[in-house]
Amino acid sequence: MAEELDYEALPSDTSVGVNMLAGALAGITEHAVMFPIDSIKTRMQVFATSPAAVYTGIGNAFTRISSTEGMRALWRGVSSVILGAGPAHAVHFGTYEAMKELAGGNAAGNQWLATSLAGASATIASDALMNPFDVIKQRMQVHQSEFRSVFTALRVVYQTEGLAAFYVSYPTTLTMSVPFTAVQFTVYEHMKKLLNPSGDYSPITHMIAGGMAGGVAAGVTTPLDVAKTLLQTRGSSHDSEIRRVGGMLDALRIIWRRDGIRGFGRGMSPRVLTHMPSNALCWLSYEFFKVAIREQS
Repeated sequence: MAEELDYEALPSDTSVGVNMLAGALAGITEHAVMFPIDSIKTRMQVFATSPAAVYTGIGNAFTRISSTEGMRALWRGVSSVILGAGPAHAVHFGTYEAMKELAGGNAAGNQWLATSLAGASATIASDALMNPFDVIKQRMQVHQSEFRSVFTALRVVYQTEGLAAFYVSYPTTLTMSVPFTAVQFTVYEHMKKLLNPSGDYSPITHMIAGGMAGGVAAGVTTPLDVAKTLLQTRGSSHDSEIRRVGGMLDALRIIWRRDGIRGFGRGMSPRVLTHMPSNALCWLSYEFFKVAIREQS
């Protein structure tokens, strides 16, 4: 009988290069599969000036976008994600594993603090790389976007709004992503140990733990994601107040004044729906690629 691969029993000294490549492949897979739902989330979060761009739910948005703009509209901007997600996730997982080892996360009795610190550090590094790609992605996702090419969008946004347009949302992204990632990694590690205490080969454990971790983290951080979307799409807005929004607090004030507490939950359902399966797939892919690459090295 062939020897079974034990995902959980990988040595703690697995190279950073293996973790980075596994993370890059996992990130591209995750984002590409769930991209249409992410496009719907972006449109539901934007304060639209046209009734044609106001959606009542995921099903309503999917039907109207596909029937009036074609299915391709739901994939507009995916190339920006693919370009950015590979390097960003490589940095993310590489930093996570390196910091986890440095903080003693692979030793008994110190996992919670170490995994939280590692997750937060990974996010700070990866978001700095990913933020411009995320801005371009959302500029291409919005209703009646003028952009069909990532490089055209990069050039036009830079020429008309400057470098600041790519990082105006970075403080908000970090404010959101650091707790998101800390919650995600912490819930994942604890669920993985709870569901599979023996550490035996169990891909289903990675899927369930990853999905639950992603759903919890996505729901908790939705208010900040709404603010981030407002900042990243401000240059495409026809609303003069939104075009002048200067930062996270300014964005949060606008959301509160226009939509009250309900405004902070805009797009929550597609956001959670995106993150649960995408995180499940991401963690499953990451654990698989980590083993597969190591077996070939």
